[in-house]
Amino acid sequence: MMYHVPEYIARFFPDYLFHGSRKEKIIYLTFDDGPIPEVTPWVLDVLKDYEIQATFFCVGENINKHPEVFERLKSGKHAIGNHTFNHLNGWNTPKSIYLDNFNLSEKTHATDLFRPPYGRILKSQREAITQTHKVVMWDILTGDYDPQRSPLDCLNTCKKYLKNGSIVVFHDSIKAENNLRGSLVQFIEFALSQGFRFEKLRA
Repeated sequence: MMYHVPEYIARFFPDYLFHGSRKEKIIYLTFDDGPIPEVTPWVLDVLKDYEIQATFFCVGENINKHPEVFERLKSGKHAIGNHTFNHLNGWNTPKSIYLDNFNLSEKTHATDLFRPPYGRILKSQREAITQTHKVVMWDILTGDYDPQRSPLDCLNTCKKYLKNGSIVVFHDSIKAENNLRGSLVQFIEFALSQGFRFEKLRA
């Protein structure tokens, strides 16, 4: 798994956002796959403690299942992006089904940001979605969802590749919970100690 996207790869996909401006010490903390009651409230508590606004790419099905958690997320004025309704892999899904699922998620919360689950999306799907949404990728993937990785592995990946404009991916999911809880605070404190500030994404 590639936990860092080199600049030369990003240049092949100009329709995607892999990072922000490299000129300022601003970074973008993002969370995929929530909201869920077991993990998302803890993330929101951490962000509140550090007065950070982040971007959450939410699965529409989870929004419907856990409206109270989603309402709390919204009350924190974080940015919210579409992550499909059922966390679909675009490479394995026909265009019409994928777009229907994308649109179903839009009905739970309309947004102008989209991140394809697994980072996998076909050209035809992308061409349709970029008519209305900014497709957001990343340049740092923590790999917190991988049980073969430790919290220290996730933290070290962030430290190694962090630079101005980085978009960093964590997951507010059960699968990622152990690594997330063991690395998020440490990453935030490291980034702040290096003079970075956090902002939420805007299309």
